[in-house]
Amino acid sequence: MSTAVSPLAPTSFPTLPAIAGVTLSTAAAGIRYKGRTDVLLATFAEGTSVAGVFTRSRCPSAAVDWCRERVSGGRIRALVVNSGNANAFTGKKGRAATGLTAEITAQAVGCPEAEIFLASTGVIGEPLDATRFSGVMDALVASGVGEGWDAAARAIMTTDTFPKLATRTAEIGGVTVTINGIAKGAGMIAPDMATMLSFVATDAAIAPAALQAILSAAVDRSFNCVTIDGDTSTSDTLLAFATGAAGNPPVTEAGGPALADFAAAFEELLVELAQLVARDGEGARKFITVEVGGAESDLSARRIALSIANSPLVKTAAAGEDANWGRVVMAVGKAGEPADRDRLTIRFGDIRVAFEGERDPDYDEAETSAYMKNQEITIGVELGLGAGTARVWTCDLTEGYIAINADYRS
Repeated sequence: MSTAVSPLAPTSFPTLPAIAGVTLSTAAAGIRYKGRTDVLLATFAEGTSVAGVFTRSRCPSAAVDWCRERVSGGRIRALVVNSGNANAFTGKKGRAATGLTAEITAQAVGCPEAEIFLASTGVIGEPLDATRFSGVMDALVASGVGEGWDAAARAIMTTDTFPKLATRTAEIGGVTVTINGIAKGAGMIAPDMATMLSFVATDAAIAPAALQAILSAAVDRSFNCVTIDGDTSTSDTLLAFATGAAGNPPVTEAGGPALADFAAAFEELLVELAQLVARDGEGARKFITVEVGGAESDLSARRIALSIANSPLVKTAAAGEDANWGRVVMAVGKAGEPADRDRLTIRFGDIRVAFEGERDPDYDEAETSAYMKNQEITIGVELGLGAGTARVWTCDLTEGYIAINADYRS
């Protein structure tokens, strides 16, 4: 874990309220890091709904496999998260570790193993010693509190430089409900899913199928719009929990006006967490928004936006505060999507730098270079072909990224 906080970090962090039906506790189990917490236990009231979205990597971690096999059951009693070891590419030992972790947790919590969910993040390829959980689990169960969100966010950090937390309220049937979320992720971030780990809890009464529909729709416009380095993790996991303790009229279907306010707040929270992940990109000094319009479809626009956001040439130009719009042209052209050079418009912020296939006639190098010195940069592309739009978030690529990843296992 890095010690220098990202210059793009928030100036303050929210204090998240307790969610009725959720308790949180953390411990230092010595899984990899010394002198810091590395295990999170969240427990949930009986009947809590669960939904999930996971990495599309064909080499997923053992914990991802475990959750995928159980999320269709729709219920959760406990979540165990460890940092420092991804338990990925660990074969039979990895599967045995998940089984033992679930067994230890189920005994301590007093629930079926089928309602235990797991997540791991850290180094790939090293066996996870699940016996370490037995040394801390009883204390974790006994020490759970509703207000432990900041500690929870810190316990799941790896190369993150700051905790990522967000909260919202919404109304369902005239009842106010609360939504809290935490995330971790600073590298190996690319759709789909574009975070390493994130957990969102609400006291709303929402059936598992409805919660899954809300989550799947919101993640497509939030975490799947973030890229740090174009590398999709083996461990990406986003889980949502609904305890039902708020007492709202139970919701069984995602569509309709009853959930409109909740769905909007839920998506806002995921967008905030996703942007925090981009702001904590390894070695980042610039937060970059890429906006694409005028594409033949939204999907085409997204592919072009990601081509720009993932381009090392675009990202290093941003790091060097170089107004090199030619690299944006390159990234549009290589995306493999419909584009017409002679209709293309490119903007850095509000400054139009390219228009109709060439440099803008009013282009001012000094003005554009001054804009590139900002910590937050927007790259805008208009294709002039249709109504498709997309927006993605990324960061610059600096020598800090190389240093962090060159030394990651040492």
